[in-house]
Amino acid sequence: MRAFGGQEGRERRWRGLDRLESRNRSPRSLLVALVLASVTLVTLDVSTGDDSPLEPVRAVVGEAFGPIESATASAVRPFTAVPGWFRSKDDLSEEVAQLTAANADLRGQVESSGVDRNRLQQYDGLTRAAEDLGRALVPARVVAYGPRQSGSFTVTIDAGSQAGIGPDLTVLNNDGLVGRVLRVTRTTATVLLIADPDSTVGGRVGSSMEIGFVTGSGSFSDDSGLDLRLLDDTVVPAKDDVVVTWGSSGGPYEPGVPIGRVTDVFSSLREATQRAVVEPFVDFSALDVVGVVVPSGTSSDRAVVEADGSLR
Repeated sequence: MRAFGGQEGRERRWRGLDRLESRNRSPRSLLVALVLASVTLVTLDVSTGDDSPLEPVRAVVGEAFGPIESATASAVRPFTAVPGWFRSKDDLSEEVAQLTAANADLRGQVESSGVDRNRLQQYDGLTRAAEDLGRALVPARVVAYGPRQSGSFTVTIDAGSQAGIGPDLTVLNNDGLVGRVLRVTRTTATVLLIADPDSTVGGRVGSSMEIGFVTGSGSFSDDSGLDLRLLDDTVVPAKDDVVVTWGSSGGPYEPGVPIGRVTDVFSSLREATQRAVVEPFVDFSALDVVGVVVPSGTSSDRAVVEADGSLR
């Protein structure tokens, strides 16, 4: 009995252990079945395309969870969009800065286009002046006006001895006579304007060829003009007569340079003389590009307009 009881007890213990192990053992068969079912469903869904038997299920799931996903995305979007907003703000700021710079550059081009166009016309005028006079010119620009306190009317140009310029050379622009060179440095020169009261230029009246002297009035005003007195007091200049220089080659004033036009004539019965007012062709308060008359072939550190209008 003990043996039998012992044997039966052992069998019950072993069966209990088997049941315990069976509960703890992983359901491999179930796992394999689920994997096979998943592969079968995926294969069936892919192979049948839009006619997949899973399409109704997918539609039901989409209808059920779609609104929830949309609401969640709307709620989260302000937070997820913050980094992109900062990047966009930086990009927009950079673009605005670039557009502002481009706009300023275009505005500067528009504002300076008139100056450049006028300057080009003046250079072209110097070419024609060189051809008309048959003399070479060194182009230069006015960079400063002399102080009015000094009582003299002068300007400084950006060309000096290195450009082949020396004292007592004629200075003109595309309108007419400007003045003469007083003194030079290596890179600049001082020009005495014919508007200076101490400036006297020999002039010739175009219609009568009469000779006289043109003196500066000491003013840039258009109403002041220049004074012309002829050598022959009996000759009365005609209004609108053109006055040109009658100097000699190599002198402070080259011959044939336009000075201005006669606007008024005054007679003095007591002195029996005639005085004419000449309106200069040159606007002395707006000087920019000028040309200094130099001998042909002059050595210069810049381009020279030759007598035939060519550049050397």
